[in-house]
Amino acid sequence: MDIEPAKIPVILLYSVDPDWTQVEKDEVIHLTTQLGQALIDMGYPLVFVPIEDDDIAKYLNCFDPAGHIVFNWCEGLPGIERSEGLVAKRLDTLGFTFTGADSGTLDLAYDKYRVKVLLDQARIPTPAWRVFHSPEPGDWNIFPAIVKPINEHCSMGITQDSVVFNQTELKNRISFVLDKYSQPALVEDFIDGREFHVSVLGNENLTVLPAAEMDFSFFGNVQDRLCTYDAKFIPGSEHYTKIETLLPAPLTNDEKEDMESVCKKAYHALGCRDYARMDVRLRDNIFYVLDVNPNADISIDASMACAAEVAGISYGQMGSLIVKMAAQRHPVFGRLFKSISDGKEKI
Repeated sequence: MDIEPAKIPVILLYSVDPDWTQVEKDEVIHLTTQLGQALIDMGYPLVFVPIEDDDIAKYLNCFDPAGHIVFNWCEGLPGIERSEGLVAKRLDTLGFTFTGADSGTLDLAYDKYRVKVLLDQARIPTPAWRVFHSPEPGDWNIFPAIVKPINEHCSMGITQDSVVFNQTELKNRISFVLDKYSQPALVEDFIDGREFHVSVLGNENLTVLPAAEMDFSFFGNVQDRLCTYDAKFIPGSEHYTKIETLLPAPLTNDEKEDMESVCKKAYHALGCRDYARMDVRLRDNIFYVLDVNPNADISIDASMACAAEVAGISYGQMGSLIVKMAAQRHPVFGRLFKSISDGKEKI
């Protein structure tokens, strides 16, 4: 048997930045309400806790860590850039058990250099790469190439101009990244192949959900066959409207097995926990890991929830799986799970 949801109180923690527009605030509240209601419908006692500044302790001081799981729905702390890892670190300091990746892995997601090193060390296919601190491209001779800011995510800084075909274009784009983002540029072999978003659930034992393929068939130009920032966040843009999503992606059994093996290895190599999403591309029968997102969007209309639905897992069930994985790390709830697995107690 399993622990009844009614015995696991959940704090749904999410950020609402005062500097956001009202439309942005309303969207976050709407999506958070959908997740919270799905968990309530599964039977969890749940309280919504929005944070509007960087003082998490102020918002959580009335809750006992020994009696709650925090569902970490925060993209970061209001007013502090790249602070996903800081949220997790402060939750740890306060003694709360929370869903999703720990602070180290969340910080890692912003450091493409460290991610590439870890993938290479684990012998996981990833595009050939180099980091540039100055515009001079040296002896780089792999084209087409793609140029990215090294410390951003969500495709920030990725446009059609990011794909370059010669050393002059490469030099200009590296210079652009250095000037615009005040950080080094990551240059990679541009894998002009099929792209997949692959969602993974679990810890020791992993479940790879059906892959979603980003279909670039509409675009004939190589530079257009990529998921730009506009494609993800600007409704009405050409990339947003013309990139089709195929779910489940049409894959042979061998392709599916190879893709799942690569994604599981990447998940473990980067220390992901509970859930994550891998962005991969297929070229010449090799699946290359482009990016690992340990704090993937799990909104009801995002690729992970849609993939779970295709696998027969409802939105509430997916949220419940995530809560229970975190609960197994909890000092109190974890003992209850162990008692059940040992056959000593039924909850």
